[in-house]
Amino acid sequence: MVSFTDLFLTSLLAAAGLGSALPPRIGTADQRAGRLTLKQVRNPRSHRAFNPARATYRTFLKYGVPAPDYIKKAVAHIDDEQEKALAKMKRDKGSAAAIPINEVDIAYVTPVTIGTPPQTLMLDLDTGSSDLWVFSSLTPSTQVRGQEIYTPTKSSTSKLLSGHTWSIRYGDGSGSRGSVYTDNFTIGGLEVRSQAVQTALEVSSSFTQEQSLDGLVGLGFSTLNTVRPSSQLTFFDNARPNLDEEVFTADLKYHATGSYDFGFIDSKKYTGNITYTAVQQSPGYWTHSLSGYSVGSGAFQASQISGISDTGTTLLYLPTAIVTAYYRQVQGAQNSQYYGGYVFPCSSTLPTFTFGIEGARFTIPASYINYTRISPTSTTCYGGLQSSSGLGINIFGDVALKAAFVVFSGTNPPRIGFATKPLAS
Repeated sequence: MVSFTDLFLTSLLAAAGLGSALPPRIGTADQRAGRLTLKQVRNPRSHRAFNPARATYRTFLKYGVPAPDYIKKAVAHIDDEQEKALAKMKRDKGSAAAIPINEVDIAYVTPVTIGTPPQTLMLDLDTGSSDLWVFSSLTPSTQVRGQEIYTPTKSSTSKLLSGHTWSIRYGDGSGSRGSVYTDNFTIGGLEVRSQAVQTALEVSSSFTQEQSLDGLVGLGFSTLNTVRPSSQLTFFDNARPNLDEEVFTADLKYHATGSYDFGFIDSKKYTGNITYTAVQQSPGYWTHSLSGYSVGSGAFQASQISGISDTGTTLLYLPTAIVTAYYRQVQGAQNSQYYGGYVFPCSSTLPTFTFGIEGARFTIPASYINYTRISPTSTTCYGGLQSSSGLGINIFGDVALKAAFVVFSGTNPPRIGFATKPLAS
């Protein structure tokens, strides 16, 4: 017997022209919850100094683009500087326990539970992908470095999705792949029963190195899901027939825990009106256009700048001409191949950066763009705005998304909305 939920989702996707891509129905949402709020937490396992060049390197890998050699070398240069700085601090202080790491926002994750009894993992909600994959008991021990794992055999509700596999290839030729189970998956009190959970048999070394992250919850469109022979529905697509509204919002914060809301728009989290713009959802990203930009108090430059709003990418990547115009106003700034991007003296005064969504304007504070020191003791800082040259696409990552309240609307047609909110500086 076909449920109302199945009919609702099938008709919705058919109306959006996605009926032929609809996979076998796997997940069903718990009917008790029509809305939920997910608060990020600071992961206690995050203790490494942040290497900003590695953030750029991973962005290349994520979008399937080979990273230039100078970025690879920059990762090694910064790792070396950080190790030397930490070793010196340890010698000077006599203990490493109180050594501060770079104070950045990559350590904020969302706790989820999988299975019966529930197994808790820390995952990243990622609008730049559509796979829900996790480190698992099937992942080789040599590829697990402190991550929590999901063990399907310890869950009475897990079922192997026979004949189905998943595989993601990255720009450096590495990849992550595995098998697929269905199991109960819960975030913030909303349970999706028989959600497709992609268990890793192999993970890229870039994820092994990220000890604070146990996997990803992809919130892109389900057409981007990599499970084969039948792609699977994302958590959002499985949950949305039972949400009060087909929407989720991101209220990310600067140096603080943010939150995601599913099924409703919380008017207390923004000011003024929400400005919406169209989304071009092929092949499955939240792709849309900015209407222009301005640097500091300069005039607004009207220009259509297409890119992806991606909560799973750390920095903001824009065309070289825009990035050059910005850093031209920063004393001592230089595009450094040694460090893998634009750097500047930490004491320099940076301008704000404003971007447009249709007729609305949103300003990124200068402090967000003064992203982090190269090492804990360095006087050189790495910019949160970098060139998208070589990536092939502009990425509106967390540096930009923290400057607004962002609405991801799954209506037909889909759209994305931005609203102003109080900002920390």
